[in-house]
Amino acid sequence: MNSSTLIFVIAFLALFSYWFAMQRAVKIAGGASKVKTLASLPKQFGALTAFWCGLPALFVLLLWTIFETRVVESFLLDYLPEDVGQLPAAQLSLYLNDIKVHAANIQKGELINLDQSNLKMLAANYLVETQNTASWLKSALILLVSAACVIFLVSRFSIQYQARAKMERIVAGLLWACSGVALLTTIGIIFSVIFESIQFFSSVPPWEFLFGTEWSPQIAMRTDQVGGSGAFGAVPLFAGTLLITAIAMVLAIPTGLMIAIYLSQYASQRLRSIAKPMLEVLAGVPTVVYGFFAALTVAPFIRDLGGSMGLSVASESALAAGLVMGIMIIPFISSLSDDAITAVPKTLKEGSLGLGATPSETIKKVLLPAAIPGIVGAILLALSRAIGETMIVVMAAGMAANLTANPLESVTTVTVQIVTLLTGDQEFDSPKTLAAFALGLMLFVTTLALNVIALKVVRKYREQYD
Repeated sequence: MNSSTLIFVIAFLALFSYWFAMQRAVKIAGGASKVKTLASLPKQFGALTAFWCGLPALFVLLLWTIFETRVVESFLLDYLPEDVGQLPAAQLSLYLNDIKVHAANIQKGELINLDQSNLKMLAANYLVETQNTASWLKSALILLVSAACVIFLVSRFSIQYQARAKMERIVAGLLWACSGVALLTTIGIIFSVIFESIQFFSSVPPWEFLFGTEWSPQIAMRTDQVGGSGAFGAVPLFAGTLLITAIAMVLAIPTGLMIAIYLSQYASQRLRSIAKPMLEVLAGVPTVVYGFFAALTVAPFIRDLGGSMGLSVASESALAAGLVMGIMIIPFISSLSDDAITAVPKTLKEGSLGLGATPSETIKKVLLPAAIPGIVGAILLALSRAIGETMIVVMAAGMAANLTANPLESVTTVTVQIVTLLTGDQEFDSPKTLAAFALGLMLFVTTLALNVIALKVVRKYREQYD
């Protein structure tokens, strides 16, 4: 059985063990009428047994999946002649890949135009037999582990058995493991980006990357070709990112905040129940659709409007990308700000109105200051979303790394260049490819700084109003 089938089998066994343990607990109690004498409920016995059945089996399956390929490949190398094992790493990899392809064709039942006495054919047959044996061993081991765990646990059941406490410890361990996975993933991302960035900065000086004003990462195949050295000044990328983000935030912050104020304070309940879901639909629209809208509608409109006013507007401009990006992030600000304003205790609002303040004065001097933590969090979330956007910029602002503050010209952003650098067949150890990791490191540092600022603001003002 393959891994997917085994997962379904494990799930079925866990459900069966849940039912079996419940019946066993009822029997130990002396019948359904006496289950109150148990230290734990029958369903808690069942849940504990289901955990004991499923978790060890999944752990064994995970370990087997990790090591199976290496073990099978080691058996295959032992089967092959010694001269094959002494081939260079690249040639050996290709040789083994041919055998694996033949083995896959054999398993599919496809005909292979090779003599049955051919060494690769013999090795492919051996590989298929080894894989089949490993598959049966895996299935048998997992079923044995599940059955052994259930039998061991059920044999310990008694009236005083603390199934609930043991189950809660397992759940706490699972929660801790999930938190650990998230933490380890973050650490892995950080170190992977940092190591590749260090390798990049060993070829390109950091000051050139951070303060250089020319971005041309095209590395030629020969040193006598144009662009043989490349230019990795990232200032145009930072400037383009800030320009488009600033345009988006100038549109999104006041619009989103006004929408939140209206929906939370002035709109009727019927209008709010209709308008808020319709507004939040914008958050679910794919960014490529926004890119089409920007490239086919907004950008031509801005170009024609600028031409009628005697302005020179590029066909792909930062203004078009920024406006559409601002429309995209309005729901983030409006929805979260609306929730923050609505969460302010009604006693603050009623006290202000009772003292003679007008509704607008109450909003400005009471509700908005009290909701500042949530509003700032919404703005910084939208800001991070705007900084990391790619598709809208590719389709509406272009890919030209221009150092300009003119929103009518074409610019590009950090994320667009990361995609460009990692697209296609590239040498992974070349400065051109490694530059993507340096840009990613800068984005990571930027978003980290924004999160730190958000936490500081939230903590400072939340203490004032809690």
